[in-house]
Amino acid sequence: MPVALVLPDGNLAVKKLSRTLSLMRVSAIVLAAGASRRLGQPKQIIGFAGEALLERALRLAREAGAGPVFAVLGANFARICATVSFNDAIPVFNERWEQGMSSSIQAGLRELDVRAPESEAALILACDQPRLTAEHLRALMESFTRQGTPSITASAYAETLGIPAVFPRMAFPDLHALVGDRGARSLLKQPPCPIVSVPFAGGEVDIDTPEDLDNLN
Repeated sequence: MPVALVLPDGNLAVKKLSRTLSLMRVSAIVLAAGASRRLGQPKQIIGFAGEALLERALRLAREAGAGPVFAVLGANFARICATVSFNDAIPVFNERWEQGMSSSIQAGLRELDVRAPESEAALILACDQPRLTAEHLRALMESFTRQGTPSITASAYAETLGIPAVFPRMAFPDLHALVGDRGARSLLKQPPCPIVSVPFAGGEVDIDTPEDLDNLN
């Protein structure tokens, strides 16, 4: 569980946390490069609650306070770009997307280093978790900020740890070392630094098959 910030003066706690958060620069990398073969259509542009799934993920990351926000794309790149409103999010084309999720994480990190070298961490998330909220992403980022040493803050659901998760810059080399379809979750099993969990109710719900899509209705 995250370490709680307890101070006698509640207003003072909020002010101190706000000042601390303002000093922490967290970029967001939204993974959206897959071909959605089991689903039979690009999940990135599927409508949910009035907006495309990818648009929703980008919006939640912005509302949580992450920035800049990168959307890593691969399959159906032109169709997605023609359909999705990125606003101020930055689309990144991963030409190696067929090599697995690790290549998308690394494409996002490379763009982060170019455009936001001052970022102290990367919030990595997917676009297909319909129960995700900006509040949960903000809780991850606040938990990351409260740690005394560089730590990973990961979502806890279904008796496991997964994304969304915030990775400090010192963990970037380990993310770059991932290969194939080993995503960030594999690093959470053997983290290179302390790890803190933040409960995410419904985090296990994602959209991979037509049945998953039907169950949302």
